[in-house]
Amino acid sequence: MPACVPTRAAHSNRTKRIHQPHSPPPGPRRRLRIAGADVSASIAVFLIALPLSLGIALATGAPLQAGLVAAAVGGIVAGWLGGSPLQVSGPAAGLTVVTADLIHRYGWRTTCAITVLAGLAQLGLGCLRVARNALAVSPAIVHGMLAGIGVTIAVAQLHIVLGGTPQSSVLDNLRALPAQLADLHPAAMSVSAATLALLFLWPRLPGRVGRLLRKVPAALVAVTGATAAASLAGLTLPKVDLPSWSSHALAGLPEGPVLGLVAAVLTTTLVCSVQSLLGAVAVDKLIAGRPGLPGRVGRSDLDRELLGQGAANIVSGTLGGLPVAGVAVRSSANVHAGAVSRNSTMLHGVLVVIAALLMVPILEFIPLASLAALVMAVGIQMVSLHHIRTVTRHREVLVYAVTTLGVVVIGVLEGVTLGIAVAVAVALHRLTRTRITHDEREGVHHVHVRGQLTFLAVPRLSRALHLVPQGARVVVELDGSFMDHAAYEALQDWQKTHTAQGGSVELTGRRSGIRIGEPANATGFRAGREATEPTAEPASCRCSPWTPWRNHQCEPPRTAPAEDGHMDGPDGTDGPTSHQLARGISAFQRNTAPLVRGELARLAREGQRPSQLFLTCADSRLVTSMITSSGPGDLFVVRNVGNLVPPHGQESGDDSVAAAIEYAVDVLKVRSITVCGHSGCGAMQALMTTEPGGAQTPLKRWLRHGLPSLERMADDGRPWARLAGRAPADAVEQLCLTNVVQQLEHLRTHDSVARALADGALRLHGMYFHVGEAQAYLLTGAGEDELFHHVEAADLTA
Repeated sequence: MPACVPTRAAHSNRTKRIHQPHSPPPGPRRRLRIAGADVSASIAVFLIALPLSLGIALATGAPLQAGLVAAAVGGIVAGWLGGSPLQVSGPAAGLTVVTADLIHRYGWRTTCAITVLAGLAQLGLGCLRVARNALAVSPAIVHGMLAGIGVTIAVAQLHIVLGGTPQSSVLDNLRALPAQLADLHPAAMSVSAATLALLFLWPRLPGRVGRLLRKVPAALVAVTGATAAASLAGLTLPKVDLPSWSSHALAGLPEGPVLGLVAAVLTTTLVCSVQSLLGAVAVDKLIAGRPGLPGRVGRSDLDRELLGQGAANIVSGTLGGLPVAGVAVRSSANVHAGAVSRNSTMLHGVLVVIAALLMVPILEFIPLASLAALVMAVGIQMVSLHHIRTVTRHREVLVYAVTTLGVVVIGVLEGVTLGIAVAVAVALHRLTRTRITHDEREGVHHVHVRGQLTFLAVPRLSRALHLVPQGARVVVELDGSFMDHAAYEALQDWQKTHTAQGGSVELTGRRSGIRIGEPANATGFRAGREATEPTAEPASCRCSPWTPWRNHQCEPPRTAPAEDGHMDGPDGTDGPTSHQLARGISAFQRNTAPLVRGELARLAREGQRPSQLFLTCADSRLVTSMITSSGPGDLFVVRNVGNLVPPHGQESGDDSVAAAIEYAVDVLKVRSITVCGHSGCGAMQALMTTEPGGAQTPLKRWLRHGLPSLERMADDGRPWARLAGRAPADAVEQLCLTNVVQQLEHLRTHDSVARALADGALRLHGMYFHVGEAQAYLLTGAGEDELFHHVEAADLTA
């Protein structure tokens, strides 16, 4: 079998699979082909979009056809032109309050004109390529805005659920609620209760039958079930009334005060754009969790997405539809239903058009109370407990609360503006809030600076430093991530003066690793830096770059040879090797241990909580902590010859690797597993050159777990794993890439991994490291496109 590999590597048909970087791109396919997965996903999204579109139109006070128009246009136009292929656009709950207020103030035809103008504004923003800047808004403000809109929706729809009519504002609805509770309508309440019960119980159906039934969207089941129950019971209730399309109102010229119209356009543009862009980013995260999909779909182009949303709003407003934005519920359903291209989004829009033209008699059976209950549930879900916990953990609950209350009480644009002002005030407060303490312990004076060290804190810092007596030993600990030039100069001048007077100064940054006036640590592990300029490191990552390193850069001292010709140490061990080991340990104790002692003490107390299992080769050139910029407690590392993962449950399995996988997944609860291969792998070379038969050495017995990789590479029916931008250098590199893909399949056979993948608690990654180029590649495709992409610095900030 190994003798067939070189022939296979040189096969002309296989080299055609790899597109050379300077060759002309393949010609476009002329036949329109829609994958079956896109068809089934579009049906699932359509079944969710239909009742929600009617319910949102009802909540805004717009004609009910406007919701269907927006759903169709959002699917077809935004799906075709947008930059996020799997994001589904349409009438969004986040726009309900804005649209309802516009209809109340200016009427329906002017609201349509405002939608068109907002679309033009989105086109302008997309042409200016400012989409990324929109994501700079604090998440606390965005979550607060959505929560405020959700509260407004829920309170308004509660009146319809109880059988009444909502008022124009949240405060009016709250004041009218006692009277509404005193005048309940049993028929409306029973239909609403049935809708809510089905909506919340349907996703929780147990057993295998429940798993099959849950494939039908809960929103469709809730509305259909409540409608059928109301019809069978003969209840007299207000129902959906869809007038003839010939009388549908289209956009008219905007009428009203100019400043009010400008504010309305800005508000609609802001809410539509921010919700769509955040939705596109969320869809990217969902796509990344589906094996094989990221390389096929790619990341969202946010500027193009803004252009697509703008075009959709222009068309929707012109045709008399609601404003359009990306919708999280429908987008999530689209991804989870298996969509693989934008065809699913566009096809769902076509289905909405067909339903709007042919299903009018059926839609008119739906009670308004059922749609109101559905939209009220959506509004309640917009107040996310997960978001509240997140902003509380990041100390931004004040921004969240102020934005939410502002949106509820005074309006969306005003509430967001108020939230931005509070966020700026909180940021300035944190920047200027610096605590400086001084104490003496065991003859050492400690000056502790907590917070950002700016020129505003220099007077207090100077007072604390002057409390230190001359000639004393001082430790100044900078517990912050920012220090401006004024503070840096003040510290450096004081340090020089105190040192000249016979004292000693140690200036450290416990969190950021700052070392002022000291050369960089030569060990390369989270080393300090020579601070010739003020430094500012982001709070999310405080790791310093790995310093240059040359293997065996210091020559050990010579010792006298023993009688047998070996260089023996005083204890009988090998002299140079023993000396090299002791020298390295000594360097660690002297240089690195003081920097990591606090972190290791914390890990010793709390135990290990690594985020991922990193399974790689035992090759000495692979330094896992270096190529992943990780430190103690970050990685649970398993190394073996050839980064092999023996399949689970077979006679040829390996308990050592299986035990590590089980412990990492079930006990440590790692969130990802990475299988990392590398160039020049000796195990892969041995696998290709070893002849079958002969003595079964331990190495041969272990390498049998790599035989499936050889078979995979020799199989004409399978695609070859490949590198982005170039062909594999030789058959060995091709086998290294194929082996990573094959070992990922072996991982999925382990019970603990399969369970975690099914629960969505684990992700698998393939990685290839080229030693000579110091270049990492990540596997971004599977199935038809097993492609390893470069990992560049730009990828981390995009």
